Amino acid sequence: MQTSDFDYELPDELIAQHPPEKRGDSRMLVVDRAAGTIEHRRFSDFPEYVRADDLLVLNDTRVVAARFFSNDGTQEILRVEALGERLWKCLVKPGKKFKPGRTIEIGECTGTVTAICEEGGERLIAFDTAPDEAVHGHLALPPYIHRPDAVTDKDRYQTVYARESGAIAAPTAGLHFSKEMLATLPHTFVTLHVGIGTFRPVSSHTISGHHMHSERYQLDPAAAAAIRASGRTIAIGTTVVRVLETCAREGGGELAAGRGETDIFIHPPYEFRAVDALLTNFHLPKSTLLMLVSALAGRELILKAYREAVGERYRFFSYGDCMLIL
Repeated sequence: MQTSDFDYELPDELIAQHPPEKRGDSRMLVVDRAAGTIEHRRFSDFPEYVRADDLLVLNDTRVVAARFFSNDGTQEILRVEALGERLWKCLVKPGKKFKPGRTIEIGECTGTVTAICEEGGERLIAFDTAPDEAVHGHLALPPYIHRPDAVTDKDRYQTVYARESGAIAAPTAGLHFSKEMLATLPHTFVTLHVGIGTFRPVSSHTISGHHMHSERYQLDPAAAAAIRASGRTIAIGTTVVRVLETCAREGGGELAAGRGETDIFIHPPYEFRAVDALLTNFHLPKSTLLMLVSALAGRELILKAYREAVGERYRFFSYGDCMLIL
């Protein structure tokens, strides 16, 4: 399939730049795969769609402040992996200036570029002392949010159930849930630390030419047992889908506990083994996540739903509205 098969028109003004005033005060587009229907609801209606034997599966990763600026404000790094306390793999700006031997000063710390990674162009930066994340770190808001991170983002760009630190970006479907709503719904957790793939577009003309970056995941035995014993498994976000489908693949078709790294790329055609329904935000045109939801609901139905969402002026992407696929 062509990458262009997953394109759609999106006016810039529909890209949410801020979260709604109240967590969960969002619209929810409901797609019924069997009936081929599209319904416009509110996220507050979500519990109506959860049956007694369903189980919600959520990603409990916690977003870290991984973006740093040089003291003079001319350089920027995004830590994508800590290879040690003082050795980081980073995306950098401006790329042309970050050659081996180049230094960056962050507070009282000095980092030196030691190597350039061949595949993705990330830099290995060795620091004399590690920069203090609490003092100098910023949340790496997605590039389509055209503003610096604010104090309010420390709370709102984090799910209420986040506990395992390690993600660069938030599992945004979970941002809609309040503690009060979640307490009323049967649920369990997996962990997937959202990584560099979030910031990488599909650059090949065909989807078969795209390579996914790996991300660390964990599914505990108790959670795996609860999921196997449930009726429908409702994944809260595409990161959960990637964990569960990876674990089902590793288990030979049966969901098995596990941990490691996954580079699973889900796109049409794909046979889902572990996920029955999905709550997700709206995704960028020609993105791997749009391909994933198209694999679940069918490309034509998803693109029809997206056209309706645009026509009805839904808010898109991380701080935007959501879609429930049944």
